[in-house]
Order: sequence, then structure tokens, then C-alpha cells
Amino acid sequence: MPRSRKRRPRRDVKRVPRSTATLPELDRRTCPEGLVTRRELRERGLSPGGHGPVAVLRCKYCAYRPDQSCNHPTRGWLYREDLARPKRIPTLAQEWALDRAMAARQTCPECRRRYVFCLPLRTLGCCNACNTGCEPTPGTYFEPPAKHLLAA
Repeated sequence: MPRSRKRRPRRDVKRVPRSTATLPELDRRTCPEGLVTRRELRERGLSPGGHGPVAVLRCKYCAYRPDQSCNHPTRGWLYREDLARPKRIPTLAQEWALDRAMAARQTCPECRRRYVFCLPLRTLGCCNACNTGCEPTPGTYFEPPAKHLLAA
């Protein structure tokens, strides 16, 4: 005999009329020229430049509800492309500081090997190879002393 399913209470959906939306909402594939999403800005090497979004790109589900505002997490924010600025390039000192921080997370305190991934130092306290006593795969670490991995 099949068991009865547990009933969960339905979530209350917050329905906001489209007329009271703070930003203009555009349906998919109706975006005018000059408005792009953050992902499109990143592909072009740009950032919003401190300016906020100027419109909301409605999600696919809300295309069936034209009278209500889209409040789903899948909606997209649209930015003006002419106000966007080029992405900032980190200086060599900033890259050096980031590399030292990553080296602290990637270097085993026991064997002094620097791995290409972050180690579970908070839980194990060392790399998996030191914890289990086996030899790690050669392509996953650098021999000590560990070299720096700067981008510049």
C-alpha cells in the first residue's frame, strides 16, 4: 500500500502590480540598443562604473504574467553601455598580495607543497596526502619552495 505524501504549506507569492514597479521592466528579446546585462558588460571588458541599473529584464516565467512585476531571482538588471567604464586592472602589488593570500590557503604546513587548489586546513590541518600517508598526484602540486602564480 503506498504511503501518503506529506503536504507542505504553499508559499505565499508576493504579487506586485507592474504599474508600481520602480524601474521599467522589459520582456525578453525586447531590449533596446544601449542596454546590456552585467554579464555582457564583463564580456566586453567593461564594468557599470558606479551607476545603478536602469531597467529590469523580466524572466521567462513572467512573460505569461504581463500585469505583474517580476520579482524572481532569475531576473536581470540592465545597465547603460555608454555610462560603463573599462574594468580596472590590478597593480603588481595587489596581485602580489592576492598571491600571498592564496599561497597561505594552498600550502601544506607539514610537507610545504603548494597545491593548485585550496586545502582543508581548518578541518584536517594539512593536505590529504599528509593526512592519509599516500603520495599525491604529481600534476596537483609544486615542489617546495613553492613558486608564485602571478598573472602579470
